Amino acid sequence: MRKIFTLLATAMLFVSCGEQFNSAYLLSSGVKIAQAAAITDEQMQAYVSQYVQQLDAQSTVLPESNAYVKRLRNLTNGITQVEGIPLNFKVYKTNDINAFACADGSVRIYSGLMDRMTDDEVLGVIGHEIGHVALKHSLKQYKAALRNSAIRDAVVSTGGTIAVLTASQLGDLGEALMSAKYSRTQENQADDYGYEFLVAHKRNPWAMAMSFEKLLNMSNGGASAGTQAASSSAVSEIFSDHPATEKRIARMSQRAISEGYKRPTK
Repeated sequence: MRKIFTLLATAMLFVSCGEQFNSAYLLSSGVKIAQAAAITDEQMQAYVSQYVQQLDAQSTVLPESNAYVKRLRNLTNGITQVEGIPLNFKVYKTNDINAFACADGSVRIYSGLMDRMTDDEVLGVIGHEIGHVALKHSLKQYKAALRNSAIRDAVVSTGGTIAVLTASQLGDLGEALMSAKYSRTQENQADDYGYEFLVAHKRNPWAMAMSFEKLLNMSNGGASAGTQAASSSAVSEIFSDHPATEKRIARMSQRAISEGYKRPTK
């Protein structure tokens, strides 16, 4: 079940952090995770961090000397934490269009996304994703996934000690996270967070609506010059789990207009 969607909306129209879990770990096993109610935020963040490390190890993480990384560092200069959670940013080298943030503060941007979006649009995506972390959507999502899954009854952590998860245990955790979805209300809240994030960093918040427009165009088979069109079927699958794209575009556009921001010409 090796599938990382080419378009997301964890950011905005992207898939959630949980849906990034590598399918090599999506294995069936008898090992189960602790009941969600017994897991603290800190423990959940530690478990998420373990699976992000696995994902990093299986991805092509670009080095600090790379132009994509330098661009990201310039964009995120001074953005070090959210709600007391330290943030760490990395770029994955891939033509896929994606970005996600996890409850432990890990933020991952795909080079394919950076190829197709302006700096303001990329930062808007990042702001949306960080919004899910700041508003604790990610933690609620993960705990709900555990609470509603068949793996809720066993314990991998006792006395507050964080267990080092095995591949099969990570697989069970990944299966639970794969089933978790952000609600429409949560996505709208993250959109607003991304909008305000752009304003706070002196960027034009029109970038939120314009990034949606680009994703919608790609879902309809369009692509910018020199880039490959995204799979319409993959985009449709993602859009089905999120607020109607047109409504999100309209909502962000109307807010920018009402607050006196001028739409960029390109």
